[in-house]
Amino acid sequence: MPSLEEELFPSTPGKFKIERSNTMNRQFHRCFTSTSTMFLWALFLVALTASYLSFQSFVDSGSRYFSASWGGIQWEKHVRSSAQIHRSGGMSVLVTGAAGFVGTHVSLALKKRGDGVVGLDNFNNYYDPSLKKARKALLNNHGVFVIEGDINDAKLLAKLFDAVAFTHVMHLAAQAGVRYAMQNPHSYVHSNIAGLVTLLEACKSANPQPSIVWASSSSVYGLNENVPFSEADRTDQPASLYAATKKAGEEIAHTYNHIYGLSITGLRFFTVYGPWGRPDMAYFSFTRNILQGKPITVYRGKNHVDLARDFTYIDDIVKGCLGSLDTSAGPAPYRIFNLGNTSPVTVPKLVNILERHLKVKAKKNVIEMPGNGDVPFTHANISSAQKEFGYRPTTDLQTGLKKFVRWYLSYYGYNRGKRVN
Repeated sequence: MPSLEEELFPSTPGKFKIERSNTMNRQFHRCFTSTSTMFLWALFLVALTASYLSFQSFVDSGSRYFSASWGGIQWEKHVRSSAQIHRSGGMSVLVTGAAGFVGTHVSLALKKRGDGVVGLDNFNNYYDPSLKKARKALLNNHGVFVIEGDINDAKLLAKLFDAVAFTHVMHLAAQAGVRYAMQNPHSYVHSNIAGLVTLLEACKSANPQPSIVWASSSSVYGLNENVPFSEADRTDQPASLYAATKKAGEEIAHTYNHIYGLSITGLRFFTVYGPWGRPDMAYFSFTRNILQGKPITVYRGKNHVDLARDFTYIDDIVKGCLGSLDTSAGPAPYRIFNLGNTSPVTVPKLVNILERHLKVKAKKNVIEMPGNGDVPFTHANISSAQKEFGYRPTTDLQTGLKKFVRWYLSYYGYNRGKRVN
C-alpha cells in the first residue's frame, strides 16, 4: 500500500515535474486563447460601433440634406428663374418677409412691372401661418419663388447672393406688433436687430453690393408731440420695445452706410392696412369680431381723448417702396422717409366706417388705454418723400376699408355678412 508520502510525492523521478509542466502549459494556452478571443471580440465591437456611428452620421447628414428647405440644383434653378429681369433697366430684388402683408404686395408690384423677385420668409406663428401660406401661393402663381428660411441664417444668405447678383434688397422681415413685445421681447431682438445685422453683413460682402430699402416704423417717434411727425424730429424717446428695436435698426443702418458705403433707405410706415393684412391690427380684428357678434375693445387716451392714426392704404405704401427702390442707387446714400397718408382718423370713426361697410353694428367696450407701449396719435409729414420720388397717397380710409372688407368677406367665405363655409 502506497504510503502517504508516495501518494503525495510519486516515486518515479521527474514524473511530477513533467505532469505539472504540462498542466501549466494547458492552463496558459487556455488563458491565452481566452484573452485572444476577448481581444478579437473587443476589436469587432469597436469596429461595429465605429461603423454604426459613421452610418448614423451619414443618415443624419442625408436627413438634413433632404429635409432642408433650400439648396441643391433645382433650388438654385428656381431662384435664378424668379430673379430673372423682364424689362429694360429693371432690377433684381431680394424681398425679405415676402409672405408678410407689405412683402406680398411689394413683390407682386415688382414682378408685375418686370423686375426679378426672390422672396424669403420664416413663416413664424406670430399670427396664423395659413394666411402667410396663402400669400405664398398667390406669389407662386405670379412667378415669385419664396424660400422658407430665416434672415439670421448667414449661410442661406451667402448662398442666395452667390446664386444671384441682386441689385436691390427690400428688407421687410421683422417681428411686428407693439403689445406682443411685452410677451416675447427676445423675438424682437432676434428679428429686428440681429436679423438686420446678419443681412447687412451679407450685403456688405456681396459683389456687387445691393442697394437696401428697409422697413423702419412710425413708432420710432415715440413720445414726440410735434405734429405732423417729421424725419427731423427727435426719435430718442421710444414708447415700446418694438419702437426701440426699429430705432436701433436705423442707427445700425447708418453705421453700415458710414463704414462700408452701403446704400440704405429706411421707411417709416404709418399704420398700413388693406387686403391680405395682418390679423393683429385693429381694423382686421374689429372686422372679425363685428361679423362674429363679439364685442370690440376701443381704447381712449388720457382725459377721454380718442386715439387717432394716420391710416395708410397698402397700395400707397407700395408706391413709396418702389419709389425708394428706384432712387436708391448712386453714391451710397443714407436716407429716412415717412410713408403715411397725412390725414389722421380717430378709432371711433374707423369703427363707424366698418359698421357701414359690414352693415352690422359693433358691440363696443370703451376703456382707457393701458401702458402697453401704444401712442395716442400718429401723423406723417411726407414732404421729403414727395420731393425725392413723388410720393403722393391717393386712397382715403373710406375707400381703403371698402376694398379691405370686400377682400375679407371673399377670403373668409362670407356672403352678405354670413359665413357660407
